[in-house]
Order: sequence, then structure tokens, then C-alpha cells
Amino acid sequence: GGLAVVQQPSGGEAHQRDRSGEDEEVVLQEHGPRGARPAGRGAGAQVEGRDELGTGGVRGHRGGAGGHGADSTRRTIRAARGLGLAVHLTDLPEALAAAPAVTALADRVTALDHERPETCARWARSGAAGPVRAVFSSREYAQEGAAAVAAALGLPGNDPAVVATVRRKDRCRAALADAGFRQPAVRLCHDVRQAREFMTGRPGPFVVKPRDAMGSLGVALVRTPGALDDAVTGLPGAGPFLIEEYVPGPEFSVEGVLTGGRPTVLAVTAKHVTPPPLFVELAHALPAPVDPGVHHGLAREAAAAVTALGLRHGVFHAEAWWTPDGPVLGEVHTRFGGDWIHLMLEHVLDADVSAAVLRDLLGLPAADLAPVDPTAPGRGAAVLFPTPPPGRVAALHGWDRLTGLPGVLHADPQLAPGDTVPPLTDSAARRGVLVTAAEDARSALDLARRLAAGLGTTPVAPAGPATAPDPSSPAPLRVRHQQEH
Repeated sequence: GGLAVVQQPSGGEAHQRDRSGEDEEVVLQEHGPRGARPAGRGAGAQVEGRDELGTGGVRGHRGGAGGHGADSTRRTIRAARGLGLAVHLTDLPEALAAAPAVTALADRVTALDHERPETCARWARSGAAGPVRAVFSSREYAQEGAAAVAAALGLPGNDPAVVATVRRKDRCRAALADAGFRQPAVRLCHDVRQAREFMTGRPGPFVVKPRDAMGSLGVALVRTPGALDDAVTGLPGAGPFLIEEYVPGPEFSVEGVLTGGRPTVLAVTAKHVTPPPLFVELAHALPAPVDPGVHHGLAREAAAAVTALGLRHGVFHAEAWWTPDGPVLGEVHTRFGGDWIHLMLEHVLDADVSAAVLRDLLGLPAADLAPVDPTAPGRGAAVLFPTPPPGRVAALHGWDRLTGLPGVLHADPQLAPGDTVPPLTDSAARRGVLVTAAEDARSALDLARRLAAGLGTTPVAPAGPATAPDPSSPAPLRVRHQQEH
């Protein structure tokens, strides 16, 4: 969701609910036809308010109020309060209704379709928000709306045209290639025929993906023309899609902030994903346990890229591969990393990154954010998604023992008895999350794996004869990971 932060008047101000935004003239329908967007695509946003700032993320990856998006929003609200500001939260009406625990933290709440930047800009210019101090969103699908609001109000923010380029993966790749960065060849396709033309004469393999989605949704490796139809069929919704050259090598992401118009890389994160043909992220470790040369090479490439793209405010999360010839940038995002990377980052830095961003947007003196030194003793963090096998769950085991354990920053089974675990095809299909901390990233990931080994589920017995499993013997959770890089 979006959120706006307002300076508190002396003596404070009672929390209020502004429901005028639910009028049809203000709140439009979700961008595109219903059903064309992936489920769970609702949270994200803008900002508004009387001396206010906007930021985003009501819902977690699966909806509700308990995911990483909701936690990121709560932390931004807390940072705003620390700066003497009040909060005006905006989001799609269904997202707001699904997250009462988050909306209760805001001073004002307005339903607004953040996926329609022109609507957001008109809303801002109408004065409905009141005098706004700053605009910020931590949600992927709200970045263009937030940029439009900031531009309409003459407030610090990234150029809406730049944000639109960054959000469309093919345009971002073209901009980076034009600026001299190594990039895989890519084509925007409207049908399978165009994708086949791209494959002709190239050795492959290839990756098929949506143009602007996230969370591994619809991403698939294609080795032969015969596999292309299935990959395209697996894309979410209709519309253009991308096919690009596959880049082999370990995957990373680079986390940073933009203050004073310049990027600062705070950390590099190592990713652990399922093997092809899918690329579902099952674990992250921060700071990445890699050679300092790899760390600095990734950091330099990401900082140069966000500068070349024209980003000047907020945060960035840049994905990359490390190859024998050095880094190759993947997607660039003008938001915090998902999958609880925001929590891992703040723990390792022992700093409030949201507050640093808000200070910059408000024109206050810069916060002291020291980037992580991967060679120095300090802190490490990891997140693991110990997804159980597909099927209906009768009982969970072991999660209650994690409460209060040293090194556990967050734990949530994301399941209840009676729920069904879907096949692991993208990030939205994962169930269970463990965020851990230790003296370094390797130790944090080892801790998460040890804890996950003590977790389990009892599947619902099939409706057949005596082939049903013994309910007293819980099935261990499946934890798949690659070798550490």
C-alpha cells in the first residue's frame, strides 16, 4: 500500500479515517481486466496528507497482514513517527480491507488505485491529500503511482519516465545496454511466433518471463523450440511477454539507498534458487559469503547502473549474476528487496534504512548508514522458505518451538491445518518462512536449515484403503537449496 506521512501538529492529532477516497471518481478499478493480474498483486502505493509522505506495502506476498510487505510498511510508519510525522496510507480498497492491523497504524487511510499513475496524479493535484511533505512506496506495483504523485506535487522523487522504464524489463535492459552494461539479448513478444524467431540462430537456452511481474511468476527456462509453448502457456494472463538469453552463474541482489541524488550500496545478498526450468528463490543470505572481489564488482556495477538509469531517490534492489567475465545485471527495482531482505538488511546494519530514505526526501541532514563490510566480523542474516510437499495438510509440527529461540528474527508457517500446499512453481506457492541471525551469513543460513530440519507436516490421509500414512509420523519438510556461492 501507499502511505503518507504528515507532521503532527502540536498537541498531537486524533487518528481519523478518510473514506472519501472510496468514491468512484477517486478510486478506479485495478489496472487491466480483473483476473489478468496475478493473485496478490494488490498492495502498493502513494502518499498524501497534510504535510505528509506516502509509502507502500499493506499485504504480504500471499495477502493478509503478516507478510514481508506489511512488515516493511510497519517499519516505515515507525520511522515516520520518529521524525515527528503522521501517516496517510493509500492502497486498493480490497488490500486495505485485508490488512486492518496495518491500516490501524495510519492517521488517515484512503482507497486509491496505485496502478494507474495518471489517476494518482489527478488525485494529488485535486488537493484531496492535503499538503504533502514527501512520497514513498515500498511496493513494486506502486512505483509508477508514487512517482506520479511526487511529480504532480513538485516533491522529491524519481522521474516518472525513468520509473516506467525500470519497471518494464525489456526497456530497462535496453537502457542499460545503451549505457554500456553487459546484458543478455531480449525481445518483447506478442505471440509464440515472435519468440521462435528470437530463438532462431541463437544457441540458447532461453528464459521466458512476464514483462513486469515479480516473485518468479511465470519464469521458465526453455532449452528447445518444442518447450516454448508450455512456457508461454504458463505465463500469468495475456499480453506481451519477454524471451531472453539465459545467463548462467550464481545469483545475487544488491541492496542500496539513494541520498543526495547518489547511490550507496549497503549490502550484497546471495540467492539460493531451485534448479531450472523454474527459478523459485528458496533462501537468501546477507551479506553474501563471497570473495571481496565479487562483492565489490557487484556493488560497483549496481551503483553505476542506477546512476545511468537516472534514479535519484529512495531505495534500490538490483539483481545480478556473477559470470567468469564479471557481473551481469538482471532486473532493477526501486524498492526494498522482497522475501524479508529488508529485515535482514536492517539487522545486519543495525540501522533504520527507512528513516534514512525519509530524511533525504524531507531534505533533512543525511543519516549515517555504513555499508556492510563483508570481510569484517559482524552480523549475518538469512531467510529460508522450508516449503512442504504439495497436498492438503492435517497438522503442523515444530513451529511452536521456534518462539523466543536465539537467532530467530521471524518465523511463520504460513499454513494452518486444512490448508493445501500448491506445487512449487513460483514464490507465491512457497509456505513457511524462517529469518535467522548469527555472527555471519553462512552461520545464519546453517541455523535456518537446522531449525527447518525439526519442522514437519502431517498430510491429510488419502480417501483410500490402507495406503494412508501413519498420522503419528510427520513428514519432514522439503528443503531444497544449491551449493553456497
